[in-house]
This record gives sequence, structure tokens and C-alpha cells, in this order.
Amino acid sequence: MSLQVVSLFIIAIPVASISWTITHEEVLREFRELCMVASKTRQHLYARKFFYLFTCEFCLSHYVAAVFLIVTRYKLLFTDWRGYLIAGFSLVWVANVYMGLFGRIRLDLRKERAEIATEEAGLAHTR
Repeated sequence: MSLQVVSLFIIAIPVASISWTITHEEVLREFRELCMVASKTRQHLYARKFFYLFTCEFCLSHYVAAVFLIVTRYKLLFTDWRGYLIAGFSLVWVANVYMGLFGRIRLDLRKERAEIATEEAGLAHTR
């Protein structure tokens, strides 16, 4: 059981990392903007939902977690299909906690950088 819990927290790291990178980072900004437009303008509902998937870290984390379940064959509590189901939702939950913490840390860092820049500008202005 303890190995299953450790595995849960470890496997959730790449799930969170991939989901966050696709939905937030600058390296994929153009792709994300294209998906955002397509999610609002496509005629068919399934197409709009497909493209929306790449703009929402929570939504995308379900699919990334499913891929990791297939690759790792990770199960939680049960050895049959119920283990996959519980593991999938658990991975999504832990990954989203990680992303929430990461987002909060980044926000705090941006705030600190802005405060430092304001202070430096004030010091430069008084000289």
C-alpha cells in the first residue's frame, strides 16, 4: 500500500508537468491560441470540446493521466478495472494540487519581481 501511495505522488509529477506546459507555458503559446480560437469558432460541438481540452489544465490532466495509466499499468487499491478508475481520479487530483501550488509560487515570484522593480525604479529616480 505505501508503495502505491508513493507511486501516486511520483506519477502525478509528470502528469502535472505535461498538463501545465501545454496549457500555460510560452513555448506552446501559438498552439494554445490556435486551440482557443478553434474552441470558440468550430461548428461542431465535438471539435470545440477537443480544442478546448488544450486550454484547460484540469481537463487535459484527465487525458494525460489516462495515458500514464496505460503506460505504467498503475492501479490503486484494487487489481482490476476499479484500481485503474481510482488511480486515474487520484492522479488527476494530485496533479491538480501540484499545478495549483506551482501556479501560486509563480504568482508570488512575479509579485516579488514587480515589487523589486518598483523599488529599484524609485531608488534610481531619487538619485
